[in-house]
Amino acid sequence: MPARATRMDAVGTETAFEVLAQVKRLGATGRKVYNFAIGEPDFDTPDSIKQAGIAAIRENHTHYSPSAGIAPLREAIARHAGRLRGLSLSPDEVVVTPGAKPIIYYTLLACVDPGDEVIYPNPGFPIYESAIRLAGAVPVPVYLREERGFAFDPAELAERITDRTRLVILNSPHNPTGGVLGADVLSEVARLAIEHDLWVLSDEIYSRIVFDRPFSSIASLPGMRERTVILDGFSKTYAMTGWRLGYGIMPVPIAEAVARLVTNVESCTATFTQMAGVAALEGSQEPVREMVAEFAARRDLVVGLLNEVPGVRVGVPAGAFYVFPNVTEACRRVGAPDARTFASRLLEEAGVAVLARTAFGTPAPDEDQQFVRLSYAASREQLREGILRMRRWVERGGRA
Repeated sequence: MPARATRMDAVGTETAFEVLAQVKRLGATGRKVYNFAIGEPDFDTPDSIKQAGIAAIRENHTHYSPSAGIAPLREAIARHAGRLRGLSLSPDEVVVTPGAKPIIYYTLLACVDPGDEVIYPNPGFPIYESAIRLAGAVPVPVYLREERGFAFDPAELAERITDRTRLVILNSPHNPTGGVLGADVLSEVARLAIEHDLWVLSDEIYSRIVFDRPFSSIASLPGMRERTVILDGFSKTYAMTGWRLGYGIMPVPIAEAVARLVTNVESCTATFTQMAGVAALEGSQEPVREMVAEFAARRDLVVGLLNEVPGVRVGVPAGAFYVFPNVTEACRRVGAPDARTFASRLLEEAGVAVLARTAFGTPAPDEDQQFVRLSYAASREQLREGILRMRRWVERGGRA
């Protein structure tokens, strides 16, 4: 068989899906497994959205559509996304894609040349680094540290900027920590972006899932709209992960370039899925409010329960549906050398699935603490029972 292309060596993966396969394997043996590893709302897509999708199929919205997306959806996105961010947006600035991930790749292809440097958060969504490398660019991490509440550090960002830096990736609310960037951090990042003439890719996929403060976008700051690509979508807000419906908001010349990339790769996003997206935006937002309120209650529950586990400490995240506890002492208690071993044994021995910090990038050279990510996209009962299992496992020194 001929050798595969060497570029595949740069393509990473999402450990969450690998752990999901392990969860299913254990479940097939009859074991009860509590899965806190996958980043997916456990709610069903609201009925009104499902009915809109079904109606669209019945009405034969099953043909090609414009590569940038159908006009009704782009108009709805411009209205609703603009209202959330205090911006007056044009549909011409919107490109619809099958899921939000393509916006990461297409932004890099449209804005970054091979050899350029791209700064990204670490820990962070693992596809950032994978996409940067696949685009032929150089990934440059800014490390998010516990003592700063895992906030993006503008001082470290300034140190990382060189004459080869082309783009900065932000993610707020943040995966995996649940952190939300404050106005002071956003303002300083904006200042640096303008000073050094940089693009910003702002991943705002969790923009509607915030608890303690209003959502803020860097694109709303003076001088930033013309250099920012906003990534957002329907998967998290409307529990539509399997529908594959996302979008980017960007300056028109970049939107035209990204639409051309869509033409080359997938032609368009499924038309009936886009019709469901219109219904999601234009219909009642009460299901979203109810989901976010439930996530807030679960957050408080999980933080309290985890801080009762020996050797575990965690702060209170401000958004998304993740917690990122420090398990350094818990690792010592169970005889695990690192969080990866801790997570693997926790699954095999206690039936609780979490993700190690290494699933979100290589730690900083001076990072000597161990972390795991838990998703609280699970029922309160499951969260109580799963974390109780974790607590008992740690208390027993890791014995099953």
